[in-house]
Amino acid sequence: MSPSLTKIAPMALILIGSVALSGCATKGFVREQVAVVNQRVDALDAKLQQTDGTAQQALGEARSASGLAQQNGQRIDQLGARVDSVEQRMVEAQRKRPRN
Repeated sequence: MSPSLTKIAPMALILIGSVALSGCATKGFVREQVAVVNQRVDALDAKLQQTDGTAQQALGEARSASGLAQQNGQRIDQLGARVDSVEQRMVEAQRKRPRN
């Protein structure tokens, strides 16, 4: 081997090793990146829970409104029957009334 090659070979190995090792992420870097992602996940989870709570509340209110609508429908049916009864009595009263 030539003297210049013996000096260049170790330097080349050191340079290649440095470049190869610098491409690896350190534990600290990975932890920082994971912490950032975890914060975003936690924020999204909080928003999801808030949205779920809002949806559950809306569902409860919708069910309550449905129940009230059903009750009102029943009351309307009852009132319709009463109106029919009153109308029938009015027709009978007009028949019984003497004509002039």
